[in-house]
Amino acid sequence: QAQLVESGGGLVEPGGSLGLSCVGSGDIGSNYAMGWFRQVSGKEREFVAAIHKSGTRYADSVKGRFTVSRDNAKNTVYLQMDSLKPEDTAGYYCAARLLYSDYVPTNARQYDYWGQGAQVTVSA
Repeated sequence: QAQLVESGGGLVEPGGSLGLSCVGSGDIGSNYAMGWFRQVSGKEREFVAAIHKSGTRYADSVKGRFTVSRDNAKNTVYLQMDSLKPEDTAGYYCAARLLYSDYVPTNARQYDYWGQGAQVTVSA
């Protein structure tokens, strides 16, 4: 089983940058697809970005502003968020799924393990 812990959330002004990290216990290696999702209270969890093997996927709303990356040696996945907007305010969650194919999942139901979340607030 994998356990995930996010860090790096906080308060940032519009147009600013913030980075999130997600460290996995156990062997969160190259056979784990890793995703980032976000959720605002009262709304469904929304796909943000995912990375698996040589592929990455992004939601249209963050494409060109957010970058997902990983360091398998450190069991860590990152989300670099630039040009942040107030509508990016949400709880951000990382997720993992053991997957041997090259498919990059973008649906929350496709992930098995979740972190506890990190709050990101974009406000002046």
